[in-house]
Amino acid sequence: MAPTVLRQPVPGQRSEAETVQLFLLDGFRLLHGGAPAVVPRGLQRVVALIGLRPGATRTHLAGLLWPDTPEERALSRLRTALWRLRRNGSCPVLTSGGTVRLDARVEVDVDDLVRAAARVREGGDPRWAEGVVIAGRHDLLPGWYDDWVLVERERLRQLRLHTLEQIARAYLRAGQHGEALQAALEAMRAEPLRETPHRLVVQVHLAEGNAYEALHAFYAYRQLILSELQLEPSVAMRALLDDILAPLGGPTPGRYPYAAHDPLPPSAPRQPRPGSG
Repeated sequence: MAPTVLRQPVPGQRSEAETVQLFLLDGFRLLHGGAPAVVPRGLQRVVALIGLRPGATRTHLAGLLWPDTPEERALSRLRTALWRLRRNGSCPVLTSGGTVRLDARVEVDVDDLVRAAARVREGGDPRWAEGVVIAGRHDLLPGWYDDWVLVERERLRQLRLHTLEQIARAYLRAGQHGEALQAALEAMRAEPLRETPHRLVVQVHLAEGNAYEALHAFYAYRQLILSELQLEPSVAMRALLDDILAPLGGPTPGRYPYAAHDPLPPSAPRQPRPGSG
């Protein structure tokens, strides 16, 4: 029998049993050492808000959790909730003076997304952040409709969209067109009517020399927003294709003299799709 090797803990590194993970994207989950912890629904709201607003004052937290309750009554409810959390032991919370935050042992998935976005924004390697940002595609606390949840949900949605677009641009600048396209398509999946990811898809195809794909992406988006919003693509997006269509002697995307339902302008080269015979 092989001898048992005892691994010495690395100084400052938490053991798996000590790790507490709080997941707020795609629903509330709390894990202790990888095992689910039971948190009553009333306390879930308190834990989630403290995780999203670390270091907030008691007054601020109480006002968000019970907005229609007089301040003193709301503060009393918060004191009771914090007492229940300490007795429950499911999620360690620290109070200091008038502020409340989660213990440093608690790892929050939203924090990972925020850190990844900051790293990309500062010019860091997009490969590190891409997995985190793509994994964060789920909404914050779906099915929760508190005002503070709606505000945070939209904030994180916008943060993720902008980060995906920044990742796509970073890959495009580096000439990594496949990676740029995937990041842009992920942003498009998150918000189909948002122009920026569609514009990035067109730019990637142009950078690869795929004029037909660029035209197809442009007119597919144009048809979408004409149908859904009765709007035309922006001047910036139309200008991307002017150099392609001008030599053909036909209309450029900035003029649109052809039918709105036509996916390609009359002068654009029409090629059969693969497998169309």
